[in-house]
Amino acid sequence: MLLELVTIPCLKDNYAFLMHDDASGHTTLVDVPEATPILNTLAARGWHLDQILLTHHHSDHIQGVPDVVAATSAPILGARADAHRLPPLARALAEGDSVQIGPEQAQVLDVSGHTLGHIAFYLPVSGIALTADSLMTGGCGRLLEGTPALMWQSLMKLAALPGETLICSGHEYTTTNLRFAATIESDNPALIARTAKVAKARAENRPTVPSRLSGELATNPFLRARLPHVKTLIGMPDASDAEAFAEIRSRKDKF
Repeated sequence: MLLELVTIPCLKDNYAFLMHDDASGHTTLVDVPEATPILNTLAARGWHLDQILLTHHHSDHIQGVPDVVAATSAPILGARADAHRLPPLARALAEGDSVQIGPEQAQVLDVSGHTLGHIAFYLPVSGIALTADSLMTGGCGRLLEGTPALMWQSLMKLAALPGETLICSGHEYTTTNLRFAATIESDNPALIARTAKVAKARAENRPTVPSRLSGELATNPFLRARLPHVKTLIGMPDASDAEAFAEIRSRKDKF
């Protein structure tokens, strides 16, 4: 990994992320749920903040922006499609664009579904994907604006990344997500093992974020909606992948 990745707990169950290149001193922040933990982390490490990347417009991902900008003067980058409901952007981004983070180019992916205009950042050399509320640890974001078909398309973009990719999602929802996953695949050995590992981590007050994509592919019911045996388990053996995903998302909404 070229960059040092720091996971910062914020609010009740949010995460922000810092990526730092020691050689250049460049530091990038992704999402700003609240200012104080982020500014404290920067100060403790002696890092200067060079830019802020925003994944989507929800207040629990941007409400700390004014205070962080006041303290650091860092420019803000975010989705062009979301610009009307984000803080003022120094640069508006769309899928296919890239962002320089130290020595590395981060690729911008449109992962709409939770919201329209939600973006993710993928760093292929460091093997990091900052997915916020699209692909989440053990789950995916609720479909507040997009359709199931749109979210499925977004998840498949992320599922195609290398299995060792670190998925940096926006919340500590893993315990509940895995409990729901067990209602779909109760006898999945990887899920059983992961649930025990997560329980231990949370008992020790350790984050379960980030996670490896390989672990998501083995346990996350939303990514596994395309598997024939999962379709059979939910009583939809002949469903399309997107239809099976929609059914699982609907069940999670009521869980």
